[in-house]
This record gives sequence, structure tokens and C-alpha cells, in this order.
Amino acid sequence: MVRNLLVRGMLVGILAGLLAFGFLKVFGEPQVDRAIAFEARMEQAKAATEAAGGSPAAEEEPELVSRPVQAGIGLFTGVVVFGAAIGGLFALVFASASGRLAATGPRATAAILAAIGFVTVYLAPFVKYPANPPAVGEPETIQIRTALYFAMILISVVAMLGAVLLRRRLVGRHGAWNASLFAGLAYLLVIVVANFALPTVNEVPEQFPADLLWQFRIASVGAQVILWTTLGLAFGPLAEHAMRRQATARHVLAAS
Repeated sequence: MVRNLLVRGMLVGILAGLLAFGFLKVFGEPQVDRAIAFEARMEQAKAATEAAGGSPAAEEEPELVSRPVQAGIGLFTGVVVFGAAIGGLFALVFASASGRLAATGPRATAAILAAIGFVTVYLAPFVKYPANPPAVGEPETIQIRTALYFAMILISVVAMLGAVLLRRRLVGRHGAWNASLFAGLAYLLVIVVANFALPTVNEVPEQFPADLLWQFRIASVGAQVILWTTLGLAFGPLAEHAMRRQATARHVLAAS
């Protein structure tokens, strides 16, 4: 059964990746092009200043991957592979949580898990370390910025797991609604503490257009909303069908 759910999860993840790719191609890539153009203007201005001061011009680094490849097959491959991976993990979590959540069936379970996944894996880390387009961020700090971002994801995941366990312990004594409320507040408290404890990274150049930064981040959020919404709405019916077929097969075997 887990294998069937895993295959279905990866297929839905691929579908979600395709939809997210289409959204990013239309709404995200124009912002990336604007950011690259801004970065090129900044580098030209810097080179002109250095030339006027008599400093030798820095050698231009060769372009390893062309911009059309990055915006085309590169983006497509990255988003679809990411979607398939997330879909597979989503299916495994669904298989573990099925029947344990206060849900009416596989469809509601999938929707709840998708909402939790969006908040845990993307939204909470995004609030602390939002996505930035090219020309934002110093090359020397990329490792520390990446480490901080993944640290925030890890904290969010662990906090959510703790909240789920806390809810499970409280539900018998305080009821499902109160237990969920307490668990949600506990998760939120951990995230707020982590936001204050982890260092802030703000390397946006002063001249960088604010509207471009805002539109890029909105496109990033939109792609993730599409990804997790597709998982939540499309995986449920497939899982329900697979579980119904398994139940029918067991019934036939028991009757024979």
C-alpha cells in the first residue's frame, strides 16, 4: 500500500511541479531578468569607477550556463524534480498519518497535511529568510545564508513534530479543538523565538527597486501555494481510490 501511495504522490508532485513551472515562467522569470539587468548595470558602474580611478578592470567570469537554459530546461528540471521529491515525501507522511488525524477521510487528511507542510517547510522559514532575486546577497556569505535557511527549516519541522505530539497528549483531556489550539500556539512560540534568536540577513542594495523585490517574493510564494495546493487537492482522491481498492481486495480474500 505504501508503494502505491508513494507512486501516486510522486505523480501528483510532478503535476504540481509542472503547474508551478508555468506560474514561475510567466510571473517569476521576468523579475529575474530585471534583477539580472540591475546587477549588470551595477557592475558596469563599478567597472567605470575603477577605470576612472586607474584600477585594473576585473576579469569577467565566464557564463557556465546560459540564461535561456537557466530559464527553460534548467528551471523546468529543477521544479519538476523538486515537486516529485516533495510528492514522494508527502505520500510517506500521509501513509503514516492516515487514520490518526481528526479528519473525515483521505481527502481531508491530504488537505490538512498540505496546509501543515506549506506552513512548516516554506512559510515559517520564508518569514525569517525570504527569497531574494539575483543581485541581492554577497557571494562571500552564501554559505552562511544557506546554513541559516536550512536551520530555520529544521527548527520549523522539529517544532511541528513536537506540536503534533503535544496535541496527541492533550486531546484526551482537553478535546480536539483545545488540543489543536494549544499545539498551534506552542509551534508559533518556537518559531517566534527562533526568529529573534537567529541572526538577520539583509543584503539588499539600497538602489535595488522595491517593487521588483516585492514581485519576486510574491512569485516565490505563489509557486509554493500552487505546489502544496495541488498536493493537497489532487493526492486525496488518488489515495482514497487506492485505499478503497485495497479494502475491496481484502474483503474478497476474506470472503473466499
